[in-house]
Amino acid sequence: MATVVPLIQRTSRREKTDWSGSLIIASLAGAFGSSFLYGYNLSVVNAPTVYIKRFYNESWDRRYGHVIDGGTLTLLWSITVSIFSIGGLVGAIITTPIVKFFGRKHTLLINNVFAVVAALLMALCQLAGSFEMLLLGRIVMGIHAGVSLSALPIYLSEISPKEIRGSLGQVTAIFICIGVFTAQVLGLPEIFGNEFRWPYLFGVIVVPSLIQVGILPFLPESPHYLLLEKNDKSGAEKAFRTFLGKDDVSHELEESDAQRNVKLESVLQLLRNPSVRWQIITVVITMACYQLCGLNAIWYYTNSIFSEAGITHQLIPYVTLSTSTVEILSAVSSGLAVERLGRRPLLIGGFGLMVIFFTILTVSLTLQNHAYWLPYLSIFCILAVIASFCIGPGAKLDQRQFNYMLSTCRIMVECAFD
Repeated sequence: MATVVPLIQRTSRREKTDWSGSLIIASLAGAFGSSFLYGYNLSVVNAPTVYIKRFYNESWDRRYGHVIDGGTLTLLWSITVSIFSIGGLVGAIITTPIVKFFGRKHTLLINNVFAVVAALLMALCQLAGSFEMLLLGRIVMGIHAGVSLSALPIYLSEISPKEIRGSLGQVTAIFICIGVFTAQVLGLPEIFGNEFRWPYLFGVIVVPSLIQVGILPFLPESPHYLLLEKNDKSGAEKAFRTFLGKDDVSHELEESDAQRNVKLESVLQLLRNPSVRWQIITVVITMACYQLCGLNAIWYYTNSIFSEAGITHQLIPYVTLSTSTVEILSAVSSGLAVERLGRRPLLIGGFGLMVIFFTILTVSLTLQNHAYWLPYLSIFCILAVIASFCIGPGAKLDQRQFNYMLSTCRIMVECAFD
C-alpha cells in the first residue's frame, strides 16, 4: 500500500500537468472564431426577419417599380435562410485538400477570410441597396462554417492529451450554444434588432474572426501534422511541449510516429467491407436523423413560429431568448443523463419525444384560433423539442466517444488522398 499511494500521487500530478495555458487559449480562440460563429449565424437572421423582408421589398420597388409579390418574397426569404447550409456543404467538401496542404491551424486562419468577406457583404447590403449581397454573404458564411466545423475538431484532437480530450471537445458544442444566445441578445430591439441597426448584426461577425487571427498565429501548428505531413520532428516536439506543458514528450512523439504504418482504407473500400457494414449503416442513419430532425428550423423560424402562435411582435424577441436558455441548460444536464441512462436509450427517447412534440406543435398551430391556450402550448412544444434534442441526440459525448469521433475525422481526411 505504501508503494501504491506515491504511484497514484505521481500519476495524478502527471495528468494534471499534461495541459497548459496555450492549450486552453488555442481551444477557446479556435472555438470563438469557428463554432461560435456557426451558432451565431444559425439564429442571426431570425430577429431582423421583418426588416430584411421590408428591405427586399424596397430594393425590388426601386428597380422594377413595384413591390415583390408574396410568393416571390417567401421564396427569397427561404433562400436567404437555407443557402447558409448549401455553403456549409461546400465548405465541408473543400476542407480536405486545405487541411492537407496548409495544415490545421493555418486552415482556421485562412478561413477567416470567408467570415470577413461575408460580414462586409451582409453589413453593407442595405447601404448598397442590393439584397443579392445578403444572399451571397450568407452562402460565403456557410462556407466558413463548413470549413471551421471540419478543421477545428481535427486541430483540437491533435493538440490535446487523451486525458482531457473529451472535455476539451465540449468547448465546440458550448460555443455553438453561446453563439445562438448572443445572436438572440444582440437581436433585441434595444440593441440591433430594429429597422435602422439590423445590418450591424452581420457586421459583428468580424469581431470573433479578428480575435482568432490575433491569437492563433502565436500558437504552434498541430504536432501530428508537423510530424507526419512535414517530417518536422523538432517542430512537432516543440508543439507538444507547448500544448502539454511538459518537457518529456517522447511518448506522444512515438504514438504519432506509429501512425505512419497504419494501413488506411479509402471510402469505397470501407463501403465494400462487410465486417463494418452495420456500423456504417448505424452511423449514416444516426447522423442523417441528427441533421434532418428539424432543430435548425426552430432557430431559423423561431420568430415566425411565435408570431403564428399569437405572440405580439414586441414580446417575441424576449420569448425567443428562452429557447437558447433551454438549450444551454439541457446541454449541461445532458452529461448526467448520458452517464446514468446510456447513449442508445437517450437517442431513441430524444428522437421519439421530438416526433411527439413536433406533431403537437403542428396541430396546435393549425388550431390555434379555436382555443386561447393553444398559443401557449405551441411555445411549450418549441421548448420541449429543444430540450429533447439536447438531452437525447445532442447529449455530449464521453471521452472515448469523442476520441473515436475525432480519430475518424482525421483518418477520413488522410485516406481521401490515399
